[in-house]
Amino acid sequence: MDFNLSDQQQAFVDMATEFADDELAPFALEWDQKKHFPVDTLRKAGGLGLGAICVADDVGGSGLERLDTALIIEALATGCPTVAAYISIHNMCATMIDRYGTPEQREEHLPALATMDALASYCLTEPGCGSDAAALKTRAVRDGDDYVLTGQKQFISGAGTSALYIVMARTGEDGPKGISAFLVPGDAKGLTFGANEKKMGWNAQPTRAVMLDSVRVPANQRLGAEGEGFRIAMSGLDGGRLNIAAASLGGARAAFKKATTYVQERKAFGHALADFQSLQFTLADMAIDLEAARTFLWRAATALDDKASDATVLCAMAKRLVTDRCFTVANQALQLHGGYGYLAEYGIEKIVRDLRVHQILEGTNEIMRVIVARSILGK
Repeated sequence: MDFNLSDQQQAFVDMATEFADDELAPFALEWDQKKHFPVDTLRKAGGLGLGAICVADDVGGSGLERLDTALIIEALATGCPTVAAYISIHNMCATMIDRYGTPEQREEHLPALATMDALASYCLTEPGCGSDAAALKTRAVRDGDDYVLTGQKQFISGAGTSALYIVMARTGEDGPKGISAFLVPGDAKGLTFGANEKKMGWNAQPTRAVMLDSVRVPANQRLGAEGEGFRIAMSGLDGGRLNIAAASLGGARAAFKKATTYVQERKAFGHALADFQSLQFTLADMAIDLEAARTFLWRAATALDDKASDATVLCAMAKRLVTDRCFTVANQALQLHGGYGYLAEYGIEKIVRDLRVHQILEGTNEIMRVIVARSILGK
């Protein structure tokens, strides 16, 4: 594997970094405090090709690879992990439609998703089944040329604002083989949303329950064949897990940069904090963790690009390692700031709050261990 970025990849990173510096970082604290979802800023990102990064260019996508996406999401997250994470989720939805959609579905939905004029949400989790996603209860019953969907989804990012929802619903037997995926428009009759959840972090994107009360969806808006929904959902999560890991890496990088500057400027006992060897060792360990996380993330992303047989396991490994290590780095950055790190104006506590949920979503890190353990034991 070549660890040097190509000229094209470096251009992507530079563009995303500039966008993060100019359009995200200056407003991130305000968005967090006001719980503002910056839709206009997302559309600016769409104008740069960031709404459908891995989608083919015939429908407006950028046609890039998973490693490219991870590089871009990492750069965006240095400005705001919350917004970068939503861009990741939106891209996961667009990529699923590009990969599994019919030509008509791709033409209908992807151009607007690519520009982010239309936003998308991924609807798998339910109130009674989070980690055990295959036990979902939302049901889709065939009625002539339609399906009628009834049920509830929980913790849905972008809900209430998104124009399109990829909803996994049961069309057959219990378990994963009885699940299908559907493209549900945001204005569908019977589709309603819960209140915006009050959260520890991720305040710059809405999180709501999605309720489906006899929502009619034309059969031609089923994504893939009946019974393929769970496989489609899980394949989307491979890339989603890499992107959430990348968002953790970008956020931790920003926290590390703030901490490095702070310990060189702050004095105690007549010396800069950076003169104390214990703090030098802390910075060194943080830098090592960031580099290890980046290396593993690139390894997993390359495996997914190459369609390697162990790609899913590597994505799970990377998600667990990167989100855990990067949360620790961000938390250490807060500690190095002392009491100032606990204040909102320094921006560190926001990063810590934002990165904490990355250890939970896209499959908890405990579930990542389950995936890895099953691969080891052949279960």
